[in-house]
Amino acid sequence: MLALAVVLPLAGCATDSGSPDTAPSASGSSAVGGGTATAAPEVRAQLRVDGDIRQYLLHRPPAQAADGDGNGDGPKPLLIAFHGRGADAAELRAKTRLERAATARGMLVAFPEGLGHGWGAGAQATKQRPDPALDVRFTEALIKHLVRTERADPDQVYVAGFSNGGSMALRMAAERPALLAGAASVSGQLPTGDAAVEPTGPVPVMVVYGADDPVRPLSGLPSPPPDPEEPILPTRSARDSAAAFAAAGGAGEPVTREEKGYDRTVWRLGKDDAPGGDRRSGGTVQLLVVDDAGHTWPGSTVPPPEGFGPVSKALDATDTILDFLTDPGPGR
Repeated sequence: MLALAVVLPLAGCATDSGSPDTAPSASGSSAVGGGTATAAPEVRAQLRVDGDIRQYLLHRPPAQAADGDGNGDGPKPLLIAFHGRGADAAELRAKTRLERAATARGMLVAFPEGLGHGWGAGAQATKQRPDPALDVRFTEALIKHLVRTERADPDQVYVAGFSNGGSMALRMAAERPALLAGAASVSGQLPTGDAAVEPTGPVPVMVVYGADDPVRPLSGLPSPPPDPEEPILPTRSARDSAAAFAAAGGAGEPVTREEKGYDRTVWRLGKDDAPGGDRRSGGTVQLLVVDDAGHTWPGSTVPPPEGFGPVSKALDATDTILDFLTDPGPGR
């Protein structure tokens, strides 16, 4: 079940999610949708899906950047950005500054909030997530809602995320490739084992990974440690995660080259295996392994938690990801 969102203007970077039971009604909120001249550029909103009230931060692009003609009414690319486990939308916003880079490109960007500060990135039911497809349906509902109310372009919908949120972005790309024009993950891999997620069709994907990640190693977590709050799922390696999308997209053999501060491996998707139209034809799957980088967002100015390893300055993950998503060709 999907209901009209409650939309609240933000003053700066709001971090309080508020109580769904005390939120004002939609009729008492600011104008919803449509890219109107009076619409607030930053809002916190709520959407009821499957009986839960889900929350997200929404950043609208300036009208001129969105359309080039200043009327703000044309379709806009949409980026859905998933935070990491134990974090929230505001934390990802601050760490990545995705909203600045995305809005400068005329893109809407939504930062959804995960239930219990996490995402059901795997296909296995757990005690905390007895319905493992809940977050997939929420993401689908959020995309449909923003297409309807914010004039998001259904042919230019992208997902990205960090860590557990990166794995969630990969799950969406794997299970809903026709819904997306591209996906990107930083420090997130495809779940495996009983929670395995398998790519089902062609979609451009970029995986950015720290070579020295101490939290979720580059080689994957075949036997992750138990966690009393939320089980950490076993994962494929970063390379195997990317290679699975390449195989689903009919890609040939990859090419790897050294760049300053990282290695880039590129698979070219097969043109004959692109049922979604030309937007996927000729795209790529890419793996960027960043030197001297931990479980961090390369290029971020926000210090990571203790034990997460260093932040690389050799790569700006935000611009790199958005450049890839909007033009997922063979790379520089």
